[in-house]
Amino acid sequence: MKDPLQTIYELNFKNSLFQQNSRYYGIETSTMKTQEGRTVIYLRRRFLPQPEKLAFIQEHSVHQDDRLDNLAAKYFGDPLLFWRICDANSAIKPDELIETIGRILRITMPEGISGLSGE
Repeated sequence: MKDPLQTIYELNFKNSLFQQNSRYYGIETSTMKTQEGRTVIYLRRRFLPQPEKLAFIQEHSVHQDDRLDNLAAKYFGDPLLFWRICDANSAIKPDELIETIGRILRITMPEGISGLSGE
């Protein structure tokens, strides 16, 4: 019989090359063979979520001197979650989100978590 603690460990930490606050957390790896016969391990592609499918929390109006890490700390309690603001606003270049004073940013729940109203 398998050790129950080992099973919990495997379920919770499988493919966890990255910390839980990383946009790459839980993304699987894959392998390929080069022409020379060498095996290369790589991270599989991360598909961006469709912003309209993310549960809305609130809006933020960009102010002078706003930074995405500070906004993530304010809304999510972790500055390293800035990428969630990027995902919610379809940002390819994160700094563009805060270039225009007054721009409205969507603040959303992570993908797969519905809003309080059951969205």
